Amino acid sequence: MKKTILAFVLGLSLPFAPASAQTALEEIEADRLLSAHNYRAYPVADTAMQAYPLTPAPEGYEPFYISTFMRHGSRYLTDMDDYLMPLRVLRRADSLAVLTPRGQEVLAVVDSMARMARGRIGELTPLGARQHRGIARRMFARFPQVFSGDAQVDARSTQVVRVLLSMTAECLQLQALNPALRIGNSASERDLAVLTPPSSREIDSISSLPFLGEMQRDFQSRHLHPSRLMGVLFADPSFVFTVDSLRLMRKLFSVAAIMQSHDTDLELLSLFTAQECYDLWRCNNLAWYLPYCNSPLTGGLMPFRAADLLRDILDCASHALTAGEPAAHLRFGHDGNFLPLAALLELDDWGRSHADPETLDADWRGYNLFPMACNLQLVFYRDTLGHGDILLKVLLNEREARLPLTAVYGTYYRWKEVEAYYRAKLDAAGY
Repeated sequence: MKKTILAFVLGLSLPFAPASAQTALEEIEADRLLSAHNYRAYPVADTAMQAYPLTPAPEGYEPFYISTFMRHGSRYLTDMDDYLMPLRVLRRADSLAVLTPRGQEVLAVVDSMARMARGRIGELTPLGARQHRGIARRMFARFPQVFSGDAQVDARSTQVVRVLLSMTAECLQLQALNPALRIGNSASERDLAVLTPPSSREIDSISSLPFLGEMQRDFQSRHLHPSRLMGVLFADPSFVFTVDSLRLMRKLFSVAAIMQSHDTDLELLSLFTAQECYDLWRCNNLAWYLPYCNSPLTGGLMPFRAADLLRDILDCASHALTAGEPAAHLRFGHDGNFLPLAALLELDDWGRSHADPETLDADWRGYNLFPMACNLQLVFYRDTLGHGDILLKVLLNEREARLPLTAVYGTYYRWKEVEAYYRAKLDAAGY
């Protein structure tokens, strides 16, 4: 039976994950780019293989199959009003001669970003394509056995252009590294149930409950204070009364946050204090956690948005392992399915339940989970002598991740135990 709405009302929090050595505020003070949250540019470069080495496989084991799910790379904002709303306000202030010198600088930057974005809303940036080429290059270098000879690679994406282009960038890089690869690409409507969060009457009814929106608005009203920023931008306090200052603050922050996705020297994050970056990030952190992750306030149901995706991963693996040939299944989608998948898999501590919005950021910091081009790689190993069990290693953003089972060795798990665990989990929940 699926959980009921009553279950989420009565849900209790699981213990928190161990605290980080630094608070989120301290991390953002050290690097304000983190406050961009899901707008954060993918932080891993080719040096990652040295910075995040993999635990060697048990003797006699080698990789032979990879299954992935990846978010598209860096992009433009998806709503032109995110650029135009602050541009309109700043231009009006300029026409009334009430912009401060700093406000005039901000106007010039926002105007440049708006002109850059016109006709490109939601599109992949050149950096986004490079991110996926880098992921493909490192995946090929780490697991060359999978992509040897004329191995079959099945790649699927949603029909959104930035996702299609992310898939294209990655597949072209793999083909360049091994021209003999047989790569199939698809962007079919048939795959949308797998690659995007499907609609569920039960999940939708919970995630849209009014009290969740009220909670977020209340949280925002207690933590966002735009008065300092308005004083930086506008010389006449009376003008501020004509402005939706909170909305302006959030729109400006969106423009500032997305700029790291572009090849530009322009920046706006310095317009905000570290505390303001932290507070704006906390609001976004909560806004993503509640509808997509394992919150007791939503009955722990939101991870099951990724149920179809997880079943596809399990079924494709079962088929590929039966064939017994090097192969890869590559899936490309969005953050809205990446978050629930990480929670459903209970990777590291991302599946933990947190009840108190005020303490969420102590243990759940989305900027570490789903930046642009975030990716999950399931790497399957077999005994070259054919005697041992098939083993699985999971990489989250190219770093080794833990599963909620007992590892056989290091970060290697028996695939038959992993498959049984997740099929039982889906079946028990009725998904």
